[in-house]
Amino acid sequence: MRYPIRTLQQIRPLLVSFRKQAGLTQQALAEQLGITQQSYAQIEANPASTSVERLYLVLRLLGVELVLADSNEPDQPDDMQPSFLGTPLSAPALPRPTKAGPNGPKQVKGIQAPAKITPPSAKKEIW
Repeated sequence: MRYPIRTLQQIRPLLVSFRKQAGLTQQALAEQLGITQQSYAQIEANPASTSVERLYLVLRLLGVELVLADSNEPDQPDDMQPSFLGTPLSAPALPRPTKAGPNGPKQVKGIQAPAKITPPSAKKEIW
């Protein structure tokens, strides 16, 4: 099954689903990663705050392939459809950025900036 990702909020339920599909507990996956269960639980609870390197390692251990594809290319064969994580292929695409003008940098019409993200207060485990 292929899942294009269009928002960061789509990653968490997919990580949980892929882990359960692989028959792994958080503890078992954490042991494979060489971290504590609590550290893995933080990754799973907020995958958007983890590094791409860590997320990639988790996906590899779960047997999930990460594929990036240009969503503007027409008539992609099934094996080239966007398959990174996320929603079904029928989900609407986000608006495209407009070119930078004299008034500032690129902006996406119809989308507001996300609320300020507060970093976690707990010390992160380095691995």
